[in-house]
Amino acid sequence: METASDYGAFMEKFILPPTSSSPDLPLSSLTFAVKDIFDVKGYVAGFGNPDWLRTHEIATSTAPTVLAILSAGATCVGKTVMDEMAYSINGENIHYGTPRNPCAEDRVPGGSSSGSAVAVGANLVDFSLGTDTGGSVRVPASYCGIFGFRPSHGAISKSGVVPMAQSFDTVGWFARDPKILSRVGHVLLPSPQQAAPVRPTQIIIAEDCFQLSSIPYDVVPQIVIKAIQKLYGVDVLRHEILGEYVKAKVQSLKSFMIEENTDQVYNIPSLAALSSAMRLLQRYEFKNNHGEWINAVKPDIGPGISERVSDALTTKGEGIDICHSIIKELHEALTSLLGDFGVLMIPTVPGPPPKLQTNSSELEIFRARAFSLLSVVGVSGFCQVNIPLGLYNDLPISVSLVARNGADEFLLHLVESIYDNIEK
Repeated sequence: METASDYGAFMEKFILPPTSSSPDLPLSSLTFAVKDIFDVKGYVAGFGNPDWLRTHEIATSTAPTVLAILSAGATCVGKTVMDEMAYSINGENIHYGTPRNPCAEDRVPGGSSSGSAVAVGANLVDFSLGTDTGGSVRVPASYCGIFGFRPSHGAISKSGVVPMAQSFDTVGWFARDPKILSRVGHVLLPSPQQAAPVRPTQIIIAEDCFQLSSIPYDVVPQIVIKAIQKLYGVDVLRHEILGEYVKAKVQSLKSFMIEENTDQVYNIPSLAALSSAMRLLQRYEFKNNHGEWINAVKPDIGPGISERVSDALTTKGEGIDICHSIIKELHEALTSLLGDFGVLMIPTVPGPPPKLQTNSSELEIFRARAFSLLSVVGVSGFCQVNIPLGLYNDLPISVSLVARNGADEFLLHLVESIYDNIEK
């Protein structure tokens, strides 16, 4: 499907012109692409799988998020490839091909919003829309060396978007430039009740989370710390062992905690438990959404994903109430930690993008660490932004900033300020 110039990012190309051509509109003259999970009138949302495409109707209306962007003056140029049924963070699709990572061609682009991230990273569009349930905007943004924003849970309409797991589904977006990232946010996010301050009250570095990363500790945080000190001084910085804080505050996690094994590769038990709870509820909701269709159609699903789908289909309702308690408790614990305008700094992922076609057993430790990091925001419903920091050993590196649910505009402003002060 790939042409020489599109990096395999697109499912279909088409032009949806803006609904007004006024040059004063916030996204005037910008181009964007949408993940193949959004309804676009006249097309089928293919959900990354040919059997889904074959058995679903053409959309009779366009998703409200896409309409809002067209109304703001941007032009849509097509739909992008995604991982099947949004059930992977790798970005490899056996049916439609794997979009090529523009930063590192022998590496995965990250999923499930793979084509949307590649389209931005390869300069094919100015920004793009994706979705993020377990990490599907944050991971490909990190792997492709671009900005990716996962908004607060519930901040943006998911109408006209195929659900994956409603407790975690969000509509997110990618850009190469923090100003465009913000401009898209102004269009999609609800207007804030009060003007957000630009200055954060505190920036908390989750020291234990950086130990999960294969990139040396003095590389990633230091780049950002320098910019923060230049802007706000040293007093705004704090350090926290996030795993210990979560363990103490989120009592319902106990039933997901595994006895610590000292031989284990470094992990953070409370965050590993958080990840287990998130994945259990995700499987349960996925089954409720799509189990009937899968059993009736018996779709052809690629390796890795087919095993996950099978696990989902056998998931029972045990432990689901505890998962909902964990969501509530983590939300309260992190709200208390950060306050209104505090920020948490964590790695987005545990290292550079894995090589293409890496053996799944080799990927397991990496995936486990990734979900420990990704579940902090997945479960709390907070907002998170991936900030690209260039290359280390010729591979893209990044960091994430996290703010409380509802502080999206504040976080977008903050990223602009910090990024302007990072030494490139």
